[in-house]
Amino acid sequence: MKRILRPSGALLLFFLLLKASTALAAVPNTVFLLDLTWTELRNAIRSGTTTVIIPVGGTEENGPQMALGKHDVRVRILAARIARALGNAIVAPVVAYVPEGRIHPPTGHMGFPGTITIPVGAFESLLEGAARSMKSAGFRDIVLIGDHGGYQRELKIVADRLNRRWARTDVRAHAILQYYRASYDGFNRLLERRGYPASEIGTHAALADTSLMLAVDPSVVRGDVLKSGIKFGAKDGVYGDPRRASAALGELGVKMIVRRTVAAIRAAMTRR
Repeated sequence: MKRILRPSGALLLFFLLLKASTALAAVPNTVFLLDLTWTELRNAIRSGTTTVIIPVGGTEENGPQMALGKHDVRVRILAARIARALGNAIVAPVVAYVPEGRIHPPTGHMGFPGTITIPVGAFESLLEGAARSMKSAGFRDIVLIGDHGGYQRELKIVADRLNRRWARTDVRAHAILQYYRASYDGFNRLLERRGYPASEIGTHAALADTSLMLAVDPSVVRGDVLKSGIKFGAKDGVYGDPRRASAALGELGVKMIVRRTVAAIRAAMTRR
């Protein structure tokens, strides 16, 4: 009769501890800081994930066919694609509060309900505090990208200020303005080469803007409003014509934005 060998108590305890430690070491397949525990983030940084992207959006009107959170949703998703392409990056929470104009009397997008604005000084302080927090966590390259054209100058001002402060450290801040240039000038020129007129491509909530959103997250776009055939104008918060917008066109812009932004980040990190 064969004797059944049973593991000793010590050996059983060893296997249980090994299994527990393996479970604790597992890191979720995510690039979003908010999805990680502090220990998972610490371990990721120690393992070489030393770049953090701080995406900046903005809460503003985007015509009757797009939700107020367009910039926030878009920059979060594209930042994740950029982080995955880099391979060593984490995406911080989106900065949703940005300068959007004067409250009284209202200027710019502040003429429409739902737009939220903060003073430029408060915006710069917010970015600076977020970047310093990321440095404290152990990140070495802190990347600022913004989906809105109105604060690109401030991104660079903050990055330059931080780099002067951090001159004697191995940490650097990078304002990657190529992200917005690709999403605006670059994508617009691409659409022009495909035969779309500048008056249709527009500058806000029009063909280019809406196509990008359809490619990134169509739930933000009101398809029934687009299909209604109504032509919107400046009084509706639309500068251009979004009626021929499509996800296929938007995907061309998405690929351009990700490709150019990744290249710009890598170049900035090489210069550091």
